[in-house]
Amino acid sequence: MIETSGVIEKEQGNGFYLVTLEQPAGHQCLCRAAGKLTKFRIKLLAGDKVLVEISPYDLSRGRITYRERNANAGPRPGGNRPGGPRRR
Repeated sequence: MIETSGVIEKEQGNGFYLVTLEQPAGHQCLCRAAGKLTKFRIKLLAGDKVLVEISPYDLSRGRITYRERNANAGPRPGGNRPGGPRRR
C-alpha cells in the first residue's frame, strides 16, 4: 500500500470523497472511509487533512485511514456527546 496525505475537496455521496493528494502533487483520487472511521462515526468534511492508503494497482482509488485534528479547534461544547450535555 502507498500511504500519503491529502485534503478532502468534496463529498461525492454514498460514502465517497474526492481527495487531492500532496504526493504526487495535485493528483486526485476517489476515496472511501476505512472501517474504523465509520465504526466510531468520525465526521469527514471538505477541507479536512487526511491520510490515504492507495493500492499500487489502481492509483485512482483509495481508503481514508486517519483524519488529522485541527490545531485551532477547541473542545466541543457539551462534553463528548454530539447532542450536548445529558439532561436529567
